[in-house]
Amino acid sequence: MNFFVLSLIKTALVAAVLLTTLAYLQWIERKVLAHIQLRPGPYRVGPHGLLQPLADVIKLVTKEGVIPANVNLLFYLLAPILAVALALTSVAVIPFGPQVEIFGIKTNMELAGLDVSILFVLAVSSLGVYGIAIGGWASNSKYSLMGGLRSSAQMVSYELPMALAIAAPLLLANSLSFREIVDTQAGYWFGVIPKWNIFAGPFPQVLSFIIFLVAAFAETNRIPFDLPEAEAELVAGFHTEYSSMGFASFFMAEYANILTVCCVATLLFLGGWQPLWPSAAGSDFVAPVLFGSAGLMLLFHAVQAVRARKWDRFSFPVIGVIFLGLAAIFLIPVLKPVLVPLFWFVAKVGILVFVFIWVRGTLPRFRYDQLMRFAWTSLFPLAVVNLLVTGLIVALAS
Repeated sequence: MNFFVLSLIKTALVAAVLLTTLAYLQWIERKVLAHIQLRPGPYRVGPHGLLQPLADVIKLVTKEGVIPANVNLLFYLLAPILAVALALTSVAVIPFGPQVEIFGIKTNMELAGLDVSILFVLAVSSLGVYGIAIGGWASNSKYSLMGGLRSSAQMVSYELPMALAIAAPLLLANSLSFREIVDTQAGYWFGVIPKWNIFAGPFPQVLSFIIFLVAAFAETNRIPFDLPEAEAELVAGFHTEYSSMGFASFFMAEYANILTVCCVATLLFLGGWQPLWPSAAGSDFVAPVLFGSAGLMLLFHAVQAVRARKWDRFSFPVIGVIFLGLAAIFLIPVLKPVLVPLFWFVAKVGILVFVFIWVRGTLPRFRYDQLMRFAWTSLFPLAVVNLLVTGLIVALAS
């Protein structure tokens, strides 16, 4: 009975955190892009625009959903549901931390543990193309159809180098389970260098990590590989004819896919929840030091903000106290085995998500012929060579 109660609690907690994160990812992206372009970004709704995601949700939920004439109604309505459902399903097998004990019950920090979890993610993500392709076809629009066709060709092409890039660390770990792959990356070379796959012997997977990351940009339809949308060419691409929650569902699916590929990259190449340096060297205190420093800095700025913006006099102290509270929670001995690994995992995923946003604000869009040529003449051969070299070195070292 306790197992089922604990499973329900984990499911509700993951769902609440995930949906909140997806809502605020667009706020973070707009803020980061604004700072890259020397703009303030969302600012009007709430302090520093923090309530902007809530306003966007209310607007999209209450907005009338316009259905164009002559669409294939069944598939038109099914496409966004399929896209967001498949994007959220992969999260079920993503482990966020090691096995912990809660209420006397040992449980994994994941919703569903599979021995072949990496195959499950690959299978579900490969089906994600159907949501975009069906939406583009069912919209009865040439722009949408072009976007759907582009997406089909693009995602199928880049799935091959991505799968080959994933196969290389699987050879090192000799397992298809995310949890076992992370466990093989525990420890440190010479007590300093982490045994993550990106650093691990006998063949560090730096090239494999880069190939995976490039393919991930194409799989998630992000700039410079956002050809299925391509506003300058196709109005808005595959989702041109969608409005209200149908439009929101496609964007929710995009952000969910970004989180998924960043989690997979963290688990395969960056050691998952393994810290950057050993616990004996103080890695357990990184989180409380960061949160505590941020809290003290905000309180200091709150004192200096007497003549500053009106919101700062209220938001800085509140957020500062929240950060100090988080720092104190990380120092509680009972919670440290849960929170410290979770912090390292979230920190690595957060850095990769920032890279996705950074690239969007930096690089221009490729032409479609350049996109396909790069996949088949550069990325795919490079991934094949990397896999062959990895397999050869692993076989000789075993």
